[in-house]
Amino acid sequence: MQSVDTAVTDVALATKKFFKRVLPIMLVMLVCNQLNRSNIGYAHEHLEADVGIGAAAYGFGAGLFFIAYAIFELPSNVMMEKYGAKVWLARIMVSWGIVSFLMAFVQNEMMFYVLRFLLGAAEAGFFPAVIFYFARWVPAGQRGKATAIFIAGSSIAAALSGPIAGMLLSLHDVLGIRGWQWLFGFEGLLSVVVGIIVFFLLDAKIQDAKWLSVGEKSALANAIADEDAQHASTSGAKINRWKMLLNPQILLLCGIYFSVQLSIYANTFWLPTIVKQIPGTTDLSVGFLSSIPWVCAVFAMYFAAKWQDKARSKKPLLVAALLVAAVGTLAAAIASPALALVFLAIAAMGFKSASPLFWTIPQSGLHPLVLAPAIAIINSLGNLGGFVAPFGFGIIKETTGSVVPGLFALAAASTLAAGLVYFLKERRTPSSPGKAPEQESRKATSGEELMEPATAR
Repeated sequence: MQSVDTAVTDVALATKKFFKRVLPIMLVMLVCNQLNRSNIGYAHEHLEADVGIGAAAYGFGAGLFFIAYAIFELPSNVMMEKYGAKVWLARIMVSWGIVSFLMAFVQNEMMFYVLRFLLGAAEAGFFPAVIFYFARWVPAGQRGKATAIFIAGSSIAAALSGPIAGMLLSLHDVLGIRGWQWLFGFEGLLSVVVGIIVFFLLDAKIQDAKWLSVGEKSALANAIADEDAQHASTSGAKINRWKMLLNPQILLLCGIYFSVQLSIYANTFWLPTIVKQIPGTTDLSVGFLSSIPWVCAVFAMYFAAKWQDKARSKKPLLVAALLVAAVGTLAAAIASPALALVFLAIAAMGFKSASPLFWTIPQSGLHPLVLAPAIAIINSLGNLGGFVAPFGFGIIKETTGSVVPGLFALAAASTLAAGLVYFLKERRTPSSPGKAPEQESRKATSGEELMEPATAR
């Protein structure tokens, strides 16, 4: 039997090892994920020239990814719970890598639509699986840090995607292969290789981790189990997960995340097009210039994470991030192309910082038995912003010849989301005085205890 001090030390050591060994693997996976999501943004004009895919068709195809993602997100997460993160995350990576590779052979709009839909189906479940994996391995006190580092990795990946895409596009006609085919082919195969490696490196359960000592395994597993027990029913009543998912707070979280995703994916798919309006740019320079907003976002997310650790409530920080996104996007809409890039960098600092700030709220406040499907619901419905943004921008550009009206819409959406945060509840600290265990159990079963209002500390 471990003493309390020894257990605390072992948990700290095990968590530190997780950050050093497992989190880098997750970040590499995320880089591959971002490369395969964003590459069509850089290939857009080449696909239009070689395959005849116009702005509206491009936007629709880009958005189809998220329709499939929403449809298959929850089933994928259920399968992940059945087969374990090791098998399922590797399967997801290999699947999306194969589909992305096939994009190198696209010949018409219909083929483009089918492959984009299949890519969304293949990738569905990746993000919530990672977040759920954190919840099974990382104690609550360090979970927000792990999530913030992981999401910050998406900005690093986005910053890398531009230069990598620019260099691959520059291989145009090497070995008789067009630049956009090099782009899809190389990045697709990279994901397949990494997915196979992940299968051998990732552990499904704490007990499987050979890099932890026996004491560290026991202490970490007990710490996670104790946290689950603080939320779970003490009377043994079965919790209705589906009823809990209908809680208004879940729907509110979906709405806020939808707005965040609107900004993220409008920029992911259309930023290269905006940057190309700057006179004298080439594929290579567009790739490097397009990385500037994402590099700025990395620094912003770092400081946001530091402030987040000190903040008793995440809501004011989330509101501030959303308003920065709104102001930056609005300014970009009325500025010259070169100056618009500067303001979009400011906007990216806002909407990318909003993402990790957002996820700390459901991750700490959701009942553990509903955590995986709830995150899947929030992520899948919120990710529909990834359909609305590129498709809407495509229609706007094809109709007006400009994406400026779309930028105005993004600014309005971020402002509205900032207002919705006011109605968001944050969970109380566990074991609130004056509340009997039986009352907590009944509320958890009915879904009332899904998220609790914050209490003063």
